[in-house]
Amino acid sequence: MNTIKQLIEKYCPEGVEYKKLEEVCEILDSQRKPVAKGKREKGKYPYYGANGIQDYVNNYIFDGTYLLIGEDGSVINADKTPVLNWASGKIWVNNHAHILAEKDNAVLRFIYYALQCINVSDIVRGTPPKLNQANLRSIEIPVPPIPVQREIVRILDNFTSLVAELEAELEARRKQYEYYRDQLLSFKHLTGGGSNDVEWKTLGEIAEIRGRIGFRGYTRSDQVEKGQGALALTASNIINQNIDYNNSTYVTWEKYEESPEIMVHDGDIIVCQRGSIGKLALVNQLPQKATINPQLLLLKSIKCNNKYLRYYMTGQQFQKDLNKIKGIGTVQMISQSKFNGLCIPIPSMDIQHRIVSILDRFESLVNDITTGLPAEIAARHQQYEYYRDQLLTFKRKS
Repeated sequence: MNTIKQLIEKYCPEGVEYKKLEEVCEILDSQRKPVAKGKREKGKYPYYGANGIQDYVNNYIFDGTYLLIGEDGSVINADKTPVLNWASGKIWVNNHAHILAEKDNAVLRFIYYALQCINVSDIVRGTPPKLNQANLRSIEIPVPPIPVQREIVRILDNFTSLVAELEAELEARRKQYEYYRDQLLSFKHLTGGGSNDVEWKTLGEIAEIRGRIGFRGYTRSDQVEKGQGALALTASNIINQNIDYNNSTYVTWEKYEESPEIMVHDGDIIVCQRGSIGKLALVNQLPQKATINPQLLLLKSIKCNNKYLRYYMTGQQFQKDLNKIKGIGTVQMISQSKFNGLCIPIPSMDIQHRIVSILDRFESLVNDITTGLPAEIAARHQQYEYYRDQLLTFKRKS
């Protein structure tokens, strides 16, 4: 940051110019070529659309380093900034992404970072949303002298490189966790290969399984604001086998009370019965009285270590078994009777506890949003955004 201050004092003490995007980069939209999915020939070259790589094809139309900006469809992020993709090498770009190349008066990578701070909500139009070329060209960004741009890029590239390394490590740790989870739950580590050391029971034998069925479903008229009724858990509440209680749905107390068999408690397991089949979570630290929506099944009164059951159900073998009983239709689902009949290996309680202890340590590293790698990545993202905003805030030259 001190180097940036010195460079600004040296090159632009009176402020910096703000220029339209068309003045600082080449816009190559006229060279784009869309290809219908059925006519694409598979290959090694990335085929880009509005929100990134859509496919790989056997030819390319651009060769270099480019900044892609979503034109229609996926064009605006939740923070109202444009959807950006950095692309390098031999690529194909369709007509859903603007393609920008570098000019001599600006560093393209600097433009990439500067656009991450621009609110484009007032120039995105229509349904589906569109950022047309005229509005794209009119976007103004600060353009300090090249030495200042390069130093800002160097600093921010270091931040993004660190975040990328952490994300790569997280992905590797997740794969390691899944490998050891599936090894532990295959019971090959037990004497005799596991066949005589575990008892196989159906889900229906080890838990009460309930769903919201028939007239007990609910409509929009049953939904209320937070604080006016019970929490109604949905598939969207399940994130990384845990429950996120933010952005939840609520139903009237009357609707909650009419179905005591699906009242949720800590220690229960919820499982997606339709849609995202097999997505599941162990209920923990329930913030208030809760029920489930028709997408979910609820496992209650579990007759084994509930964390052990949750780990087994997220494993490869159970998910394969679950896939075999999916129904056929536009929205796939599983019948409760077939779900009840799925088999679960039940070792001794001591072994269940040992497996849970091992997997808890792995999972804490890969999923814990307060102490694990996700927490560190989130902190680095916040740090990056803070310094990016600080570095890209300039006094406008009069």
